[in-house]
Amino acid sequence: MYLSGDCQCKCVPAAIHRPTWGIILRVPKNNTDPRVDAYIDALPKWQQAICQQVRRLVHAADPEIVETIKRTRQPYFTLEGNVCALLAAKAWVNIFLYDGAIVPDPQGVITGGHDNKTARTVAVRQGERLNAPALKAMLEQIIANNRAGGWRKLKSR
Repeated sequence: MYLSGDCQCKCVPAAIHRPTWGIILRVPKNNTDPRVDAYIDALPKWQQAICQQVRRLVHAADPEIVETIKRTRQPYFTLEGNVCALLAAKAWVNIFLYDGAIVPDPQGVITGGHDNKTARTVAVRQGERLNAPALKAMLEQIIANNRAGGWRKLKSR
């Protein structure tokens, strides 16, 4: 499945997404959080588009992903532990990947936190294209690691 940042449709959160290239992704309503909708809806349009794309990717990586708000206002995606989080800054959107720096990044999508012991960052600026297949593969590996006991347990082996 391939998603690009080129979607010209007006995507609706937690609804059927039918991009111009014909792929349909469903974000299950039962695992979404209206507070995440509110966070995304308050952002500028270009940041909304990035956050919605990441949201769809996370739910496509595993339909059991659960959304929540942590740290007062930050959207988190969890499944047997943190998977990722979103934080919009003035000129970019940060996607925090909670992988303990053990998930390979062969496509080089990680932009920060290379030495961080808990999470690394993918920063996406206005006009940049998100490498959706690479990010989805990393999300799937983080989820698999969480199901296997989490990155802390895996790192200690």
